[in-house]
Amino acid sequence: MFTRIPSAVANRADDHRPVYGITVHLASVNLGVIHHEVSLTNKLVNPLIPAMLDVAVIEEPAAAVVTLDPKRARLLSELVEPASAAALAARLGLPRQKVNYHLRALEKHGLVRVAEERRWGGLTERLLVATARSYVVSPAALGPVASDPERTRDRLSASYLIALAARIVREGSTLLRRSAETGKRLATLSIDTEIRFRSPKARARFSEELVAAVSELVRRHHDDSAPGGRRHRLVVVAHPAPGDPSAQEAS
Repeated sequence: MFTRIPSAVANRADDHRPVYGITVHLASVNLGVIHHEVSLTNKLVNPLIPAMLDVAVIEEPAAAVVTLDPKRARLLSELVEPASAAALAARLGLPRQKVNYHLRALEKHGLVRVAEERRWGGLTERLLVATARSYVVSPAALGPVASDPERTRDRLSASYLIALAARIVREGSTLLRRSAETGKRLATLSIDTEIRFRSPKARARFSEELVAAVSELVRRHHDDSAPGGRRHRLVVVAHPAPGDPSAQEAS
C-alpha cells in the first residue's frame, strides 16, 4: 500500500504566499481524477484515469523493495509518460522479456498502471504509466525499527531532527489516506526559507526569539476545551543548507 499525494493537476487548492523571502504553502488537498476521452484509434482500459501524482508514499515493505531495485527505479522514471514494454526495452537496452518481468512487479504493487491499450490487428499493446512522478518510502515500511522521536534521547541532535521528519512522512501519509477514504480535505501549512546568520551568536539569538514567538502563538491559540476543536502538530526545524561551506562547522 502507498499513499498518494496529489499533484497540481488534481483538484487542489494551494496558496503560495511569499512573506519576506519566506514561501508559505497553505493547502487544502482533495484527491481527484482526470477524465480522458476515448479516441477511435486507442482504447482506454479505464476512462477514469487518476491524475499523475507529484509524490506517492510507499508504506508496504514489499513495495519498497521493488522500488529500490535500480532497473525498476529507472523504469519508473521513464514512465512519467505512457510507454510500452517494447519502447522501454529499446530505450534502456534490455530484453523485452526482462522489461515485462519488472513491469509486472511494479504493477502488482500499484506503482504503475495501464494508461491505454492499442489494437494492432490481432495483437494488443499495453501502454503503462507510473502512478507518481516520485516516491517516498515511509518509515512505516520498516516496522518496529522505524525511527521514532520518542526514542531519541538528545533533543538537540540531528538524529532527533531526522526522526521528526520521518514522523511527518508517516503521519502525513496516514492522514492523506484517510482524507481520500472519507472525501474530506486535508488542511496543511508549510513554511520553507533560507536564512544566513552573520555569526553563531546571531543564530543563537534568532533561535531564542523564534522559540519565544512560537510559545506565545501557542499560548494564544491553544484551546483544550473548545467544542469541535482539532489538534494539529507543529514542527519547526532548522539545519545548515547543503553545499554551504559553513555547514561543515562543528557547532
